[in-house]
Amino acid sequence: MKKKFFNAKIYRNDSATEIIVENGKITHIGTNLPKCDEEIDLNGKLVLPPYVDPHLHLDYVYTLSELGKEGAGSGTLFEAIELWPQFKKTLTVDSVKRLAMKGIHDEVSQGVQHIRTHIDVTDPNFTALKAMLEMKEDLKDIVDIQIVAFPQEGMYMYKGGRDLVEEALIMGADVVGGIPHYEPAREFGEKSVHDTVELALKYDKLIDVHCDETDDPHSRFLELLNALVFMEDYGSKTTASHTCSFGSADDSYAFRMMDIFKKSNINFISCPTENVYLQGRQDTYPKRRGLTRVKEFIESGINVAFAQDSINDPWYPMGNGNMMNILDNGIHLAQIMSKKDVETNFDLITYNGARCLNIQDTYGLEVGKAANFIVLNETSVYEAIRRRVDVLASVRNGEFLFRRKEMAYDIPLNL
Repeated sequence: MKKKFFNAKIYRNDSATEIIVENGKITHIGTNLPKCDEEIDLNGKLVLPPYVDPHLHLDYVYTLSELGKEGAGSGTLFEAIELWPQFKKTLTVDSVKRLAMKGIHDEVSQGVQHIRTHIDVTDPNFTALKAMLEMKEDLKDIVDIQIVAFPQEGMYMYKGGRDLVEEALIMGADVVGGIPHYEPAREFGEKSVHDTVELALKYDKLIDVHCDETDDPHSRFLELLNALVFMEDYGSKTTASHTCSFGSADDSYAFRMMDIFKKSNINFISCPTENVYLQGRQDTYPKRRGLTRVKEFIESGINVAFAQDSINDPWYPMGNGNMMNILDNGIHLAQIMSKKDVETNFDLITYNGARCLNIQDTYGLEVGKAANFIVLNETSVYEAIRRRVDVLASVRNGEFLFRRKEMAYDIPLNL
């Protein structure tokens, strides 16, 4: 059965207002398209490809509430890392799935259809990984989940951590993770970066490293990661997450690195709410924002995306899976609101995230691709961002995952 969605404003396509779907695929995009068996009026609303959250810890979501807390203590990254192992001992496959499902519901109900999740594999029982591998398969018709084998407690800070990462890849994880700035000494941080790249090449996996999530400008594991993937021609399959220290780096050093980033085609992910909350904790004033150089990456043509990172966990208590909120915070902190910026700001939570996940060949609003898209409660990109609008509908393979009505008032404001 052919289905036509009409009366739409389509992101990145000013000349089209209609989409025809057949067997879950987009077959036509344009205007005055042929009549179909079913026709759905989108009331002039803005249509985007689904939101992509390229960095989320689904095994941590709602663990702060489970710990009986509503806020973090010192609010530092390392306090949260130290707190986590106490809770990890209590995990079961069922408990991980129960909490992760709440986080997935938060995200999918607000327009996300693609999630890359970092799962802690510094656990000889692989409890969280087993849970997430099952959920990935069970939920594939609703959301795509990409799993990172992430050594939260370090490849070397945690005895046998490197081997656990390799075992997780054999079990089915999609991406090799790392956390070099948490290793016990610089030498071991560098060794972990070498291990990460070697494992990715050995098993043909993507790379996503928690890289330099610190204000310390001397933390420069990004430099090594980028050099290794540049030499292996593996940059487009590699993502450096956080890279907060690069936001504190000397300009002359940053200038040199930007040139090599462009040559390697490495991707970046910034987590605006998380890192503005966690970083700058050792500063008095001026107090750093904790973000990497998002604006400069965009201006240099280097791929960078925004991500949620945490939902109600010891690292960040206020996450709620709302990517519009992430975009809102990110464009303020990165100071990207010129007319030209606004026209492409949605790329930061859609197309750019898809490139990090290496799904750009199947993602987007083009003929031949899966009919996956969301409908926002506005008619233009500028107004959608300015008013921080909700997602009215999410369509997957041509079928509604959900569709809601616009807000109605019992007593409207009379001005």
